[in-house]
Amino acid sequence: ILLVLQVRLVMKVYSFVRENVPRVLSSVKDKSSTVPIPKISQYLYFLFAPTLIYRDNYPRNPTIRWGYVATKFAQVLGSLFYAYYIFVRLCIPQFRNSSQETFNLRGLVLCIFNSILPGVLILFLVFFAFLHCWLNAFAEMLRFADRMFYK
Repeated sequence: ILLVLQVRLVMKVYSFVRENVPRVLSSVKDKSSTVPIPKISQYLYFLFAPTLIYRDNYPRNPTIRWGYVATKFAQVLGSLFYAYYIFVRLCIPQFRNSSQETFNLRGLVLCIFNSILPGVLILFLVFFAFLHCWLNAFAEMLRFADRMFYK
């Protein structure tokens, strides 16, 4: 989790620097009196907004729909419980049975093939819970109107 958050932060800092350094350098080169440095509030909003492309202003919704936010967080919680159910019913019995036997290649291959379907289900749950529910909930709380997460 920490590694994912650090990668996200590095990508956001890179986008911020890439968008602002050319503006600052061109204003210094033109010797203009004002240097277009973004405000701290714009940078903080960008850090929490579900986007990797820095802009000074983003399209914003007029209000926050708290029912929508609660629904999305409930879906994240439901996804976590469903992932727990998949592990308990499909993964743990496989590995519990394999740990009681002596090691052989046939048992390892069977264990791996029996874990493919639960692994794919977990990947779908992660996609749905994070990319759909979590990002939409935070976008709604920040009144972020551009919801093109999948493009």
